[in-house]
Amino acid sequence: MTAPVLIWLHRELRLADNPLFTHNAGRPLVVAYVLDDETPGRWKLGGAARWWLHQSLASLGPALAAIGGRLVLRRGAVASVIARLAAETGAREVHAGETAEPWLRRAQAAVATTPGLALTLHRTRLLFHPEAIRTGGGTPYGVFTPFSRACLARGLPAPPNPAPSRVAAGPAIASDRLEDWRLLPTRPDWAAGLREAWTPGEAGAEDRLAAFLHRAIDGYAEQRDRPGIAATSRLSPHLAWGEISPARAWLAAEARGGKGVRAWINELFWREFAAHLLWHHPHMAEQPLRPLFARMPWRHDPAARAAWQRGETGIGIVDAGMRELWSTGWMHNRVRMIAASFLVKHLLIPWQDGEAWFWDTLVDADLATNAASWQWVAGSGADAAPYFRIFNPDLQAAKFDRDGTYVGRWAGKPRRPIVDLAAGRARALAAFRALGEPAEGAPEGSP
Repeated sequence: MTAPVLIWLHRELRLADNPLFTHNAGRPLVVAYVLDDETPGRWKLGGAARWWLHQSLASLGPALAAIGGRLVLRRGAVASVIARLAAETGAREVHAGETAEPWLRRAQAAVATTPGLALTLHRTRLLFHPEAIRTGGGTPYGVFTPFSRACLARGLPAPPNPAPSRVAAGPAIASDRLEDWRLLPTRPDWAAGLREAWTPGEAGAEDRLAAFLHRAIDGYAEQRDRPGIAATSRLSPHLAWGEISPARAWLAAEARGGKGVRAWINELFWREFAAHLLWHHPHMAEQPLRPLFARMPWRHDPAARAAWQRGETGIGIVDAGMRELWSTGWMHNRVRMIAASFLVKHLLIPWQDGEAWFWDTLVDADLATNAASWQWVAGSGADAAPYFRIFNPDLQAAKFDRDGTYVGRWAGKPRRPIVDLAAGRARALAAFRALGEPAEGAPEGSP
């Protein structure tokens, strides 16, 4: 009897354009997802991500069953669980997706050294392997713009493969019940806004892409920074969970055409850049990439941090963004930058605190993108925003939410601000001076 192949799913929860299936077509497959709350440490899935995972697995299971396969669910330390699954099924090959997440890379290394098992990794979530894009000198990139040009120079990706029409199932083994994982909130049920805003799963990803290409891509470059209108793709959670491949998204946009295609493709390249950074700097999620910032005189202010988390800072566009996040598990990217800048600069609260809150509340929480974006705003990362770039949230609102649509929708009546913007800015610049950064005469302008 032919030994089955063990397919180890992580964040490639789709059938179409999934090399884990394409590469093993015709072979008996044991398709498994392992929920690991042990190995990731502080980066175990947050609440919003757990909600999304439940819905995505609930969609993938029946889709796989419809073509003859079966989704096996197990829980525990992932390397040990994969080894047990192989022993139960007689699998001698494990196929999984490449990842930049340090904890998962360590788990994959452990599986690769398990006697009797051969681990093969496939590019399932990215356009390029994080080692593939290098400078002319052969070093990793640290600046986004030349990185994106290097990506573009590689040319279009290969056409995506269709979903398999039939899967040969491996031996039947025990599986956890998805409901027993208790990924969904109970009391209080805070997920009503998520259910209204999203349709997780591969079909939902395709619908989201089609809607964006139909209604918004032509105006994307001009309107993407306006949070009050539906001008962005909102594909980020589907990409984060691998419900659609970036190659599929890129090629569909190119086929559709329009003025906004190039600007939108750059967003795909930012995902690549973040993974590139995390791969080469595994400490990026916890420590500043610029060592100087380890000495940043951050403030410990639980009350101010809680006000920011709840959207009760008294700064309209910041509060609107934080309330949109809590309600829908998502926040407009321009507002993410404004809210993040307010936390780390006006309030002088560590970027790691904001990163952790976003990790728990975003449905598109991705370790590389989350860390790279927070460090960019804080000024401590690769290709970071200049230390003196302190977004004035009122000016940002006047520029990008001129009619107040977004702030009015989410923030409600204005409150008294918890910090004077001018005083907060001056305090932040003083902190940069304490690091030795030349902040005198720094402009307040915003991009």
